Amino acid sequence: MQTLDTPRKKNVALVLLAMTQFIIVVDVSIVNVALPTIGTELDFAQEDLSWVVNAYALIFGGFLLLGGRLADLLGRRRLFVAGLILFSLASLAGGLATSDVQLIVARAFQGLGAALVSPAALSIVTTTFAEGAERNRALGVWGAVAGAGGAAGVLLGGVLTTGLGWEWVLWVNVPIGLLAAFLAPRLLPESREEVENRSFDIPGAVTVTAGLALLVYAIVDAERAGWTSAQTLVGVGGALGLIAIFLLLETRSEKPLMPLSTFRLQTLRGANVVGLLVGMSLFSMFYFISLYMQQVLGFDALQAGLAYLPLSVVIIVSAGIASQLVTRIGFKPTLIAGLLLVAVGLLWFTRISVDGSYAVDVLGPSLVAAVGLGFAFVPVTIAAVTGTRPDQAGLASGLINTSQQVGGALGVAILASVATSVSGGVDPRARLDPSQLGELTQGFQAAFAVGAGFALLGVLAAALLISSEDSRATAAAARSGEAPALAVG
Repeated sequence: MQTLDTPRKKNVALVLLAMTQFIIVVDVSIVNVALPTIGTELDFAQEDLSWVVNAYALIFGGFLLLGGRLADLLGRRRLFVAGLILFSLASLAGGLATSDVQLIVARAFQGLGAALVSPAALSIVTTTFAEGAERNRALGVWGAVAGAGGAAGVLLGGVLTTGLGWEWVLWVNVPIGLLAAFLAPRLLPESREEVENRSFDIPGAVTVTAGLALLVYAIVDAERAGWTSAQTLVGVGGALGLIAIFLLLETRSEKPLMPLSTFRLQTLRGANVVGLLVGMSLFSMFYFISLYMQQVLGFDALQAGLAYLPLSVVIIVSAGIASQLVTRIGFKPTLIAGLLLVAVGLLWFTRISVDGSYAVDVLGPSLVAAVGLGFAFVPVTIAAVTGTRPDQAGLASGLINTSQQVGGALGVAILASVATSVSGGVDPRARLDPSQLGELTQGFQAAFAVGAGFALLGVLAAALLISSEDSRATAAAARSGEAPALAVG
């Protein structure tokens, strides 16, 4: 079995894992700037075009928890490789699609592959690097590439769509994914939960996956169907009902998919609540910045992509600083500082104007928010896996990924509804008359204000729900090289 017994081997493994997570995150946003071209070439109905994005988000969010637990039970490297192969083949099929249905189905299978890869990769990081300064540094790299992936997706989408064609926003994944799948058995150790009876909780798997997928579907389609429509209310109610059944099943299962004892860790519980709010504030920020630059400032796809370059660089730098701060002062104060900076950046965005400019209205607030993103993303990930046993690594990784993805879908849906309501029903994704830009900008201002509110709720949740004792103990242990003593209740 491959063992990572030297710093060099560990660093090479981390590069492979981080590169893989980068393409997974990139694929959430890379197709956004290509949507108009895709719609024209594949003859999409306007109301169906959003499903190029939603199909990926729906399956990704729905299967993350299951993917994380499967990694623990069946082998983290095995799930990582299987997910990469599925993701790569689905990307190839998506680029070859000749109809709207083919592309949407391919994007759904991409999402399934991503849901296997992402928690497996994060759990390999957490089981490979010892808790403390070593893991903090590793998760700093992880947070840098994952945080920058959203911004880089817009950049790459603009460059590839303009230079090579929309198909390449999908085909670019194929060589990277297959190369990573080829290298993984040579560079990564295999690990899984060591139990005699490796039974699988099928009822739990079905109910939680169906519940999460239905919840994401109800959220992402709520803006079109209406938040008070029967479809949305029944969808959300059904999803919550399935999740409640899942929790009931887990209390009675001898080998539960998600042992509820995991939630005895106070910091894990708090980190997932904060992760939900981080997703609600930050995913929506990327969405509305892109719309403002393209619809109001008149940027084309390539210009909008290049405008994200400073944001990506600052996220990478701030994530590295954040990993050092976690070792020095703990994950809790670093997380709170990051969320406060995100709130400041979003509040600054409320000052955008219809006759604004990139330098005045976008660059400054986006850089402040980028520092906040790096300072928030790294410590919330560290907090979410702090104190977990090695056999819980996949589950903990799946939980924090799920929290952020569901939060992202919920945030975009809520803020899009706010923007549309304030703008008097102006659709921010349609071709607009110049006379409508004022109303559209007012809608964006309101959306950014609500996004700032989500960030401030994250500050409150971090202050109240994440253990200060765990934060201090983890920082002290990281500095001394000892295992931290953590709170359970």
